[in-house]
Amino acid sequence: MRGLYAIVDVDALEALELPIVAFAQAVARAHPTALQLRHKRGGARETLKLLCALRTVTAAEGVALYANDWVDLAALAGCDGVHLGQHDLGVEAARRVAALLGAPALRVGASVHNAEELARTLAARPDYVAIGPVFPTRNKLRPDPTLGLGGLAALVAEVRRAGLPAVAIGGIDTRNAREVGAVCPVVAVIGALVPRSFDADVVTERAAELARLVAEAPHLTLVAPAAKRTRPT
Repeated sequence: MRGLYAIVDVDALEALELPIVAFAQAVARAHPTALQLRHKRGGARETLKLLCALRTVTAAEGVALYANDWVDLAALAGCDGVHLGQHDLGVEAARRVAALLGAPALRVGASVHNAEELARTLAARPDYVAIGPVFPTRNKLRPDPTLGLGGLAALVAEVRRAGLPAVAIGGIDTRNAREVGAVCPVVAVIGALVPRSFDADVVTERAAELARLVAEAPHLTLVAPAAKRTRPT
C-alpha cells in the first residue's frame, strides 16, 4: 500500500449538504489506494445502501472499498475490506464473521493510538494498521492524544518490523502530507477532501494532490528499537 486512503465521512458531508455518492465518485477518479465509507450515526439499512452504491463507483475506477465498523455489511456489499476501531469487534472475530458470510478474503484493518494498543493489535495480525491521530483533528468528539511525527515514526517502525502495512491518520492535509508521507507510506484523509460547496473537479484535484504529495515524499528508513534484554539471574 502507498498513497492516499480516502475516507468518505457521511456526517461531515451531510453537515454541508454535499452529495455523498457524487463526492465519493469524484474522489475515486483520483485513484486513491483505498476509499472508506465512515457512517458513524447511520443505521444498517442506510449504510448498506451507501456501500452498494459506492461499490459500483469504486469498482469502475479500480479502487479498493472499505466499510468502517460494519463487518457484516462489508461482506454483504462486496467490499474489499473493513476497518475496525479499538472498541469494535476484534480482528480474529471479524474474520470469522466474514467467513460465515461467504467473504473469507475480506481484509481487516485496525486503528491504534499508542504503543500498548499496537502491541495487542499486532498479535491479531490485521491486514494493515492505522496509526493516529498524528495531528489535532476535528473529526472525533473525544480524540486521543496526538502523536506528532516522532510518535508516528516509532509506531510505524514497529508495524514494519511485524511485516504489515501502516496508514497514518489525523489532521493530515496538503500542508503536511509530504512530511507524513516520508514517515508512513499511506495517509488517511477526511476533512482535507471536503469542500465548502460541491465541485467534482475540485474534489478530484484535492485527492490527486494529496496522493502525489505522499508518493513524492522522500522515504525514511525506520528501524524499530530492539527489545530490551534482561540479565539472567
